[in-house]
Amino acid sequence: MNLTVVKNATCTFCGCVCDDIELHADGTRITETKGACILGQSWFKNHTAEHLYPDALIDGKEATVDEAVEAAADILHAAHLPVVYGLSNTTCEAQREAVHLAEVVGGVIDSHTSL
Repeated sequence: MNLTVVKNATCTFCGCVCDDIELHADGTRITETKGACILGQSWFKNHTAEHLYPDALIDGKEATVDEAVEAAADILHAAHLPVVYGLSNTTCEAQREAVHLAEVVGGVIDSHTSL
């Protein structure tokens, strides 16, 4: 069995965004989460590296990632006031990119906390 260790992993489960977690994985599953709280342990251990779905779908049909990115770009370009939504379980870097994308396409940002 090939064991992988990732040091300084970031947990995005809650707003604390702990970034000092050490993960041990057996190639498919995370088996140990040093430094993670009970929520982070559950979050990491219940995600797998199994590849159950295609990398991308366009209109329900399997596609390459490049094709999906192109289709997404076309949709965003044609959209009037697109919404970037969610982001609560994403890293600061991903949120920064989402904000930039919204600015480029003339969109707005909303979070799951809005009423």
